[in-house]
Amino acid sequence: MVSFSGKVIPLDINSEMRNSYLDYAMSVIVGRALPDVRDGLKPVHRRILYSVHELGLTPDKAYRKSAGIVGKVMQDFHPHGDAAIYDAMVRLAQDFSSRYPLIQGHGNFGSVDGDPPAAMRYTEARMAKITMEMLADIEKETVDFVPNYDSRTQEPSILPAKIPNLLINGSSGIAVGMATNIPPHNLGEVVDGVLMMIDNPNTTADDLMKIIKGPDFPTGAKIMGREGIKSAYRTGRGSIKMRAQATIETKQNGRQVIIVNEIPYQVNKAKLIEKIAELVRDKKIEGISDLRDESDRRGMRIVIELKKDANPNVILNLLYKHTQMQESFGVIMLALVNNQPKVLNLPQVIFYYLEHQKDVITRRTRYELKKAEARAHIVEGLRIALANLDEVIKIIRESRNTDEAKKGLVNNFELTEIQAEAIVEMRLRSLTGLEVEKLEKEYKELLAKIDYLRSVLADEKKVLGIIREELSEVKKKFADPRRTIISNEQAGDFDIEDLIDEEDMVVTITNQGYIKRISLDTYRSQKRGGKGITAMGTKQEDFVKHLFVASTHHYLLFFTNKGKVYRLKVHEAPEAGRTAKGTPLINLLYISNGEYVTTVIPVKEFIEDTFLVMATKQGIIKKTALNEYDTSRRDGLIAINLDEEDELVAVELTKGQEEVILSTKDGMAIRFSEKDVRAMGRTARGVKGITLDGDDTVVNMDVAREGADLLVVTANGYGKRTPLDEYRVQSRGGKGLINIKTSKRNGSVVGVLVVRDDDEIMMISAEGIIIRISAKDVSTIGRNTQGVTLMRMSEKDHIVATARVVSEENTEE
Repeated sequence: MVSFSGKVIPLDINSEMRNSYLDYAMSVIVGRALPDVRDGLKPVHRRILYSVHELGLTPDKAYRKSAGIVGKVMQDFHPHGDAAIYDAMVRLAQDFSSRYPLIQGHGNFGSVDGDPPAAMRYTEARMAKITMEMLADIEKETVDFVPNYDSRTQEPSILPAKIPNLLINGSSGIAVGMATNIPPHNLGEVVDGVLMMIDNPNTTADDLMKIIKGPDFPTGAKIMGREGIKSAYRTGRGSIKMRAQATIETKQNGRQVIIVNEIPYQVNKAKLIEKIAELVRDKKIEGISDLRDESDRRGMRIVIELKKDANPNVILNLLYKHTQMQESFGVIMLALVNNQPKVLNLPQVIFYYLEHQKDVITRRTRYELKKAEARAHIVEGLRIALANLDEVIKIIRESRNTDEAKKGLVNNFELTEIQAEAIVEMRLRSLTGLEVEKLEKEYKELLAKIDYLRSVLADEKKVLGIIREELSEVKKKFADPRRTIISNEQAGDFDIEDLIDEEDMVVTITNQGYIKRISLDTYRSQKRGGKGITAMGTKQEDFVKHLFVASTHHYLLFFTNKGKVYRLKVHEAPEAGRTAKGTPLINLLYISNGEYVTTVIPVKEFIEDTFLVMATKQGIIKKTALNEYDTSRRDGLIAINLDEEDELVAVELTKGQEEVILSTKDGMAIRFSEKDVRAMGRTARGVKGITLDGDDTVVNMDVAREGADLLVVTANGYGKRTPLDEYRVQSRGGKGLINIKTSKRNGSVVGVLVVRDDDEIMMISAEGIIIRISAKDVSTIGRNTQGVTLMRMSEKDHIVATARVVSEENTEE
């Protein structure tokens, strides 16, 4: 290194780089990027406000060109680029960037769509009303002044800041190795929080949260949950979830629209709309038919029109997940404390603000006391002069010049030079009686003021009282209602169900293991004896074996012939067209060779006091608590231990006090109380439910319902209803009663269901033909009969499965 004297000085490059970088880092930290905890301003903002003050641009004065203000700042205080200064001033003026703008702009100062402001030669600005509180009493020696960059003039090192600006307007900035991100707050709440701390210096963050509810963003929107707020206020760091304010409206044509009135803080509206359009175009969000921006001077209004069958709540959740309609605000409450960066919690921020205010009030009081004492000193001299008026006039008249007159007054009345100067300059009109009375009155007021000011300096409680009074006045002037709503609802990671419309689906499974789901609305209700519609395209040797109705949010419990159970959500079953074959179950479940699904039931949740009752082909029955099957194991669980050659054929969900009915292939049925079967462990075998004759087997099990009938369907499309009253309750393990006469004409029993008149029945044949009929259209006849035609069958076709479509009333049961 070459010094100014021309000498070469050897330096270690490592230490030089370290020292130089540290100097640069501290310069950025202290002089550019971080706000001071006392006035909440960075140097550039402080210099802008002081320049506006020096230019006399108070709210009652005319606007001045922004270029002139920027030039003043750059010339006297901030020797950096004009673009940077103008950008900083623009943010102080934007009502969507600052909760309480400190600059009042006139002209184009940008928009929430990200539009840039007009050039500084076109826009005008002046001080906002609230900024007067930031600069109040700055001329009363309340803050220190330091030389500017070239020592031509001086600038304030801090502003008096009668308002707690760091909290109400927040701050963000990136320094070297650190960053700050402080959210804005509601002025009324913050003032109340400061007053609480004045009353109790030991106030905690939790105490303050009772008053300062959370951030209050200029763009409104909604904060989801309070955990992020609690963390930020207690530790100075936290993540706050923000969500757009959206409402759902119904148009005259019956279609629904989503109206977005408020978006999260610092989100670009135009880019948000562009992102939504992109998601619709890429079909990542379906159900949106139109998107437009109807925002105007009255406020924000983004209109999202939905398609006829779209669920607005699902669309909203998708928008929250994939767009900035939900955003996080990472709070880092980092500010300069005595020129050192510190992460502060909420009580600390208020504490340092209060300390600054105490210092400002104390310095202002000293200044006013000095002024009052100086004036009182002069008034005392004037009072002496008036008391000895003739002699004073004589001394002045006989003096050859002013200096001699002042010297004579000092010598004769023991006055000071200052007092003598005031007497010499006293006008004749001051000698009138009225002026003398005014002087006496002023003297008494000055003495009282001096006593008061001295008492303030001697008592911190009086200083705090002044702060309380002035803050209350600020609140009265500038407090406004909270804009941001705080919801107790958490906005964590979205569950997939939040993004899937909840609707009833028909789930079908073929004998060869193909599964699909179709909307229940696909099937129209048909009268008994109709030909039905094609429900599933199958291979020639395949046929539909299972059919049931469940919500997309329900679990599917797949019970196999081997006595195992697997679990999926309904929405995990692929949705397919009406004639589509479906997806192989082996692609969804870990089913072993020789294992196939025999029963599938939907379950909403695994709650206590609910049981699974299982029946096997050989007449064994078993009851186990439902919560024993609450597992997400993809390879399945043992549901029941089976005897050799036995298979699981049916499973029912019960409350533990039902009456169950076992029905057989040859037309027998037994009704007994579930209480006859004690609850067993998940891997237990079970007990005998019905005694079977010959090669008869159990085909189904159902639960008795009051006032219901037992509907029987045979393979050749015959069926009937018989009142449950004709089936007396028996003891478990008996042979049961005749349910239906089976013959070559009607075929063996394939389905037995407990139904009511308001139920609907779905039947499906081996050729994939489905029919939906009302239960009340099925004839009610006695047990010992063959039934009537329910579905016309072709010679080679036969019914393989039946299911009950439960009404809304019975679903709630």
